[in-house]
Amino acid sequence: MDGSIASILALDGVTNGAIYALLALATVLVFAVTRVIFIPQGEYVAFGALTLALFQLGKVPGTVWFLLVLAAVVALGELVRGLRHGVAPARLARALLRTLAYPVAISALSIWAAPKGFPLLVQALLTLALVTPFGSLIYRVAYESLADASVLVLLIVSVGVHFALVGLGLFFFGAEGFRNPSFWNERLSIGALTLTGQALIIIVASLVLIVLLWLFFERTLRGKALRATAVNRLGARLMGISSAGAGRLSFTMAAFLGALSGLLIGPTTTIFYDSGFLIGLKGFVAAVFGGLASYPLALVGALGVGLLESFGSFWASEFKEVIVFGAVLPVLLWRSLRDPHAEEH
Repeated sequence: MDGSIASILALDGVTNGAIYALLALATVLVFAVTRVIFIPQGEYVAFGALTLALFQLGKVPGTVWFLLVLAAVVALGELVRGLRHGVAPARLARALLRTLAYPVAISALSIWAAPKGFPLLVQALLTLALVTPFGSLIYRVAYESLADASVLVLLIVSVGVHFALVGLGLFFFGAEGFRNPSFWNERLSIGALTLTGQALIIIVASLVLIVLLWLFFERTLRGKALRATAVNRLGARLMGISSAGAGRLSFTMAAFLGALSGLLIGPTTTIFYDSGFLIGLKGFVAAVFGGLASYPLALVGALGVGLLESFGSFWASEFKEVIVFGAVLPVLLWRSLRDPHAEEH
């Protein structure tokens, strides 16, 4: 291997690492706020990429119908709880309207816009608007009533949610894979390196989003509320911060990060309904490097995973996944020795 090949592999690793960084940040955020190890994070990636692909074909994406069904399930649950607890009809009606208004509106807009052939950027924004609400809805269906359960119970629920989303993805999107067009087709030559416009978009978008997340947590009231919930759930609750609201917000942000990752990675590889699991799992490995608690270490871990995958595919392409996932074992061993397990109370 000479310097030019090494630089090409390093660029490929950094590009992939930028995607894994977004997924790792989402994983750390969800776990810190809700204690949920959210295995289905990668499904948002697949949903984002496939939704945009179907918009490109002029078809109404299955995401529209899935969103409507999920919103109806949440609304039905709210209606049953409201009737059981004797909630005033006006208050119950407002709650149902808040639950259904956005999903119905964005679904109607998507059905109208799908055959119009709008520019790629408009379709991408519409995709983000469609996939992002899944975060809050899935939290309300699967996790909100179990907010005080043990981490193990929440992990088991995550496994169930993962299998459900994969099956529903097959039903709503089909088994066919799609590769989206690039957002920027330019190629920039830097010495022996050829930097594609899409790779540059991935790196820049990831950096901008990381900075925006830092500003959100440092400068906004909602961001500080999420940090407080992550540090001490009970203390935050006593200070008037809704743990349910924090959970919904964290899941919504995770869905946005996953959908955006799908848009960014869609032009670089063919995405199938089940492709998100492997991509999300690499983001989870990066999050483990940060102990599911440290955002900076998760970013470092994401770059490490990307570089390890890139160079591993060069030296032993058939074992690249084994190399990436095997690398987490010494990290887990080191963390178990450094932070002995304590029973949950």
